[in-house]
Amino acid sequence: MQEDMYSVEQVAALLGLHVRTVRSYIRSGRLNAVRIGKQYRIAKSDLEQLTGRPTEPARTAGAVEVSSIVQLDGVDRAAADRLGSLVLAGMGAPRVQTIHDEHRNRLKIIIIGELAETSELLHLLDSVLDSESGLFTAE
Repeated sequence: MQEDMYSVEQVAALLGLHVRTVRSYIRSGRLNAVRIGKQYRIAKSDLEQLTGRPTEPARTAGAVEVSSIVQLDGVDRAAADRLGSLVLAGMGAPRVQTIHDEHRNRLKIIIIGELAETSELLHLLDSVLDSESGLFTAE
């Protein structure tokens, strides 16, 4: 099995660094690399060791990402906190951010993620908001 190898330019793009910075990391020993001719190649495992996290896989051409904004009016701070905690704890895959406007009693939930995961989160929101528990009803 062959391990993925990256060029210095690819590593710089992945990390948001300048190419010279990546070369400096290699020369100082901070980043392991193999020199092939006049170029360096960095193994995926060495890159992950430097960053301390797995490298994000490249998106395939068929990948779908969804962005959604859910706006709820008439939500006080306590209800916004409860709903925000539920949403953030309920789903780990999509990126979620909640914003509460106390002057307008408005909660906005911003969701960015894969289609299926975002759909599940929206379904969870729908079921909680339609429930008769009274926890998240607009007043």
